[in-house]
Amino acid sequence: MRIDTLGVAWYRFRATFGRRWGGYLILVLLIGLVGGLGLGAVSAARRTQSSFSTFLASTNPPDLTVTIFGANANDPSSNPSYSPKLANEIAHLAHVRAVKSAILLMAAPLRSDGSPRLDSVALAYPVASIDGLFFDQDRLAVTQGRAADPTHPDEIMMTELAAHQLGFHVGQTIHYGIYSQEQGSLPGFGTSKVSPLMRINAKLVGLASLSSEVVEDDIDRIPSFVVFTPALAKEVLARSGQDFSAGAEVFGIQTEHGSGDVAKVELEISHLIPRKVISTVHATAPVVAKSDRTIKPIGIALGVFGGIALLATLFIATQAISRRIRMGADETAVLRALGADPNVMIVDALLGILGAIVLGSLLAAVVAIGLSPLSPLGPVRSVYPTPGIAADWAVLGVGLIVLVGGLSAIAGLLAYRGAPQRAEQRVRLAPRSRSRVVHAAAAAGLPTAGVVGVRLALESGGGRTAVPVRSALLGTALAIVLVVATVTFGSSLQTLISHPSLYGWNWSYMLSQVGSGGGNVPPQAFTLLAHDSDVAAYSGLSYFDGEIDGQGVPFLVGPAHAAVAPPILSGHAVEAKGQIVLGGATMAELHKKLGDTVHFSFGVPKDAPIYVPPTSLVIVGTSTMPAVGFASAISDHTSMGTGALFSNNSLPATFLQAMDSPNPTLNGPNLALVRMRAGVSAATGRADLERIAAAANRAFAAVPKGGGSGDTIAVVGVQRPAEIVNYRTIGATPLYLVSGLAIGAVTALALTLVASVRQRRRDLALLKTLGFTQRQLAAAVAWQSSINAVVGIVVGLPTGIVVGRWLWGLFARQIFAVPEPSVPVLSIVLIAVGALVLANVVAAIPARIAARTPTALMLRAE
Repeated sequence: MRIDTLGVAWYRFRATFGRRWGGYLILVLLIGLVGGLGLGAVSAARRTQSSFSTFLASTNPPDLTVTIFGANANDPSSNPSYSPKLANEIAHLAHVRAVKSAILLMAAPLRSDGSPRLDSVALAYPVASIDGLFFDQDRLAVTQGRAADPTHPDEIMMTELAAHQLGFHVGQTIHYGIYSQEQGSLPGFGTSKVSPLMRINAKLVGLASLSSEVVEDDIDRIPSFVVFTPALAKEVLARSGQDFSAGAEVFGIQTEHGSGDVAKVELEISHLIPRKVISTVHATAPVVAKSDRTIKPIGIALGVFGGIALLATLFIATQAISRRIRMGADETAVLRALGADPNVMIVDALLGILGAIVLGSLLAAVVAIGLSPLSPLGPVRSVYPTPGIAADWAVLGVGLIVLVGGLSAIAGLLAYRGAPQRAEQRVRLAPRSRSRVVHAAAAAGLPTAGVVGVRLALESGGGRTAVPVRSALLGTALAIVLVVATVTFGSSLQTLISHPSLYGWNWSYMLSQVGSGGGNVPPQAFTLLAHDSDVAAYSGLSYFDGEIDGQGVPFLVGPAHAAVAPPILSGHAVEAKGQIVLGGATMAELHKKLGDTVHFSFGVPKDAPIYVPPTSLVIVGTSTMPAVGFASAISDHTSMGTGALFSNNSLPATFLQAMDSPNPTLNGPNLALVRMRAGVSAATGRADLERIAAAANRAFAAVPKGGGSGDTIAVVGVQRPAEIVNYRTIGATPLYLVSGLAIGAVTALALTLVASVRQRRRDLALLKTLGFTQRQLAAAVAWQSSINAVVGIVVGLPTGIVVGRWLWGLFARQIFAVPEPSVPVLSIVLIAVGALVLANVVAAIPARIAARTPTALMLRAE
């Protein structure tokens, strides 16, 4: 007689659902909540990692931004504030698709007496869009208020930092004065004696961020920007013959083929710029690369957490499914006795479980979508263009396949192995294993309850009382491995953040020229450094923007064998003429390796002698570059992984002479890197350098005929790259990850102990019959839990440390930091102690169940 397998299984499912629905509901909630958390975390990781690219695309970004100082010098027919001829020439270059422009204004807020706040210009550049820059192209991302109407000349926007530093708020009307360059050179400029040529009552309608300011180095934070509308720029330019600009024009340039054309366009523009006119170039591609490196740790942390949560879902759900199948083993045996074939028994065991798996997986997808408004995390969150509910169908699709397919396959395998005839066959064929540790524990005089607990933890037993102890031990060890690895990674991250030498700042302080005169650190400063007993070492370096193999690269140049220089990651430092050290990111972008040759150049022949023809340099090392130079909104500068370093004897003598001033007082490198002697306090060291800087400034002031006017030497502390600035905001992420892992480990251990107690109720009842008290039974379960924890600790601690150090080394090399891992000994000891304590706390409920095992009921069938 042919049996309708599915019909029988469906009948039994309906008949038994009333007493089984609780177990199915637990399985649905387990898969839905833990799996949903995992899918949500992986989705958040992908959304976070792509957040800057998504945001940047919404701003219609330029591929490069060129700032030209005095661009109209050779165009007397144009308005002094702006050179439409140059803008038109740039627009018609071969590889240029679109150009938008703006001018820096001589504008400042007015005090009540009518005098301008000139300090505001150093904090926030006033820039007026000519034809849509910052409005159509490189659009500002409004974080508070609204965008300014480009047709209203009396509306402005500024960055949050500018508003904070200037003391303004959204909705406030600010009285601005706009001056000409001629007025700026008058003796009374800066007082009420010089009245502005234009006055506007500008309403601050919104706070906004430039795309280059979302993720930025410390050095990029100041100056920021105040943005005026094209309508105001039109009124300014209508005043013929008056130069209202601060001497600079900004061009946002989009190329035909994106970043691939940037080098070509840079070269073409260099031929258009009049001789001796200063320009800076800021490419967008390095900003994207830096932002991706900055956001990467957050994405990695979320992705790791999501992956672990999904693994925990599979592991814990597998245990739940196994328990469900084992609990139905007696009924399955009855079906076999009634003549049911193996297929009927397997389908009967699986039907309800498969339904719970599908429902739980769908719930997981719903939970993941519900968690999506919490992402993206990191610095882009405040300006993300499409916040709110989002469904990552790729993650959800793959996740559903993993959950449904994986758990269904596991359930099928467990049901197949759990069929009565196979279970009995395994019992007959498999030898009863005995643990040597149990015998050793008994021989060592361990209490009886302890010996029983060790046996429960290490011996799986046989027949209906068999328990999968290996999977329980493996799960505990794996959880501790992941927790320790995460703590080690998090400790290494905190070490990186707190040790500037690991991200390129391999010295104590820097002397830097910060004035408008374009001067350098004078020789007097180096003389004082040489005679200061608190100074251990110093080096003078200069920074410029040049080209390597046709690609714009910021670089540092100084003496070979420099006493103070950025830390080397591979190879060696610059030791001779013709050698160069590259930042790791720059070398990757150039597709070079150690020992290869690159060609460095600066300027174009028409600018000679301020020109360096293509010069061959051999790559001898890679370095973590420091964040020094001009703000990136104006030009590119060296930063973590970006830039180059070579010796000044690789440059032509004519170039070096042309860069020097006729007055020796004004000669010298841009920077002085100073490392203080060990034991010198930060306050003492800074006071010494402030004294040296004051002496240098007095030397500038003494230059005849005001030749040193505008030059100022300042003492600069640690300048953090964007990666470090933003990593500080994710300091709690490892803690959350560890907490999630700990909860998962505790849950898995609790479920394992409960399952073990229920599966071995007959063994426990027999022990009670032999005289075990309730306290001894509870102690046996506590011993079982503690042995699980000890095995996990012994295996998990060293393995977790190795994995954490390896992951950190891999990660540090990706962000071009010095790969110096940190092992938090105290935290790891606390993890070991905590694991033991939690194991005993978790054992309380299973121990109570064991102590209350009904002896007569359990042994009645024996």
